[in-house]
Amino acid sequence: MRRGLISVGLFAAFVIIVTLSRHHATTSTTTTTTATSTTTIAQSTTTTTLASANGSTCQGSDFSGAGGLSQGAAGTIYTSFTLTKSTPGSCTLNGWPVISLANQAGAALAAHTIRIPSPGNPGNFLTPAANRAPTTLILTQGSTTSFSVSFSDVTTGTQACPTVAVVRVGTGVGTSTTPIALTYPLEPCNAGTLNVSPFY
Repeated sequence: MRRGLISVGLFAAFVIIVTLSRHHATTSTTTTTTATSTTTIAQSTTTTTLASANGSTCQGSDFSGAGGLSQGAAGTIYTSFTLTKSTPGSCTLNGWPVISLANQAGAALAAHTIRIPSPGNPGNFLTPAANRAPTTLILTQGSTTSFSVSFSDVTTGTQACPTVAVVRVGTGVGTSTTPIALTYPLEPCNAGTLNVSPFY
């Protein structure tokens, strides 16, 4: 009897051990690792330097010049000059011409220029465009620009009015110039005083 109980007890213990070992063998832990992907997008910064669509500033040497006929009324003479761009490419022009005067022998003459229009002096040139404020002009090879000049031909006292045979035109202070030989000399009185319009 006692042996039978022992046998039953051993058998029960065996069953429990087998059951527990199976349960342990079928239980597993799964670890899932999620990889995080980081994408770095390199942004390229492009700095574009654009050449001015308008080109560089015009120089007097970019042009050839011609003087127009003069007209007079009540002691005031009006004339205009035309510059033709002879060099390749484009350039910009804005403002008034810088003018110097010379006689037939090439000697410099006195010149005093008054920019028109100016405060208190709106101008009265015969060409309407000459009385307007300066505007930026874009000139290419073969294109033209003009400016107008007026002056008094009335002698003041005993002062002689110089005879101008050549007008040199620059596009700004210190720039190169283009000479314009005049078919008909100018005689601006009052120490070579000239009213000058902007380029138009």
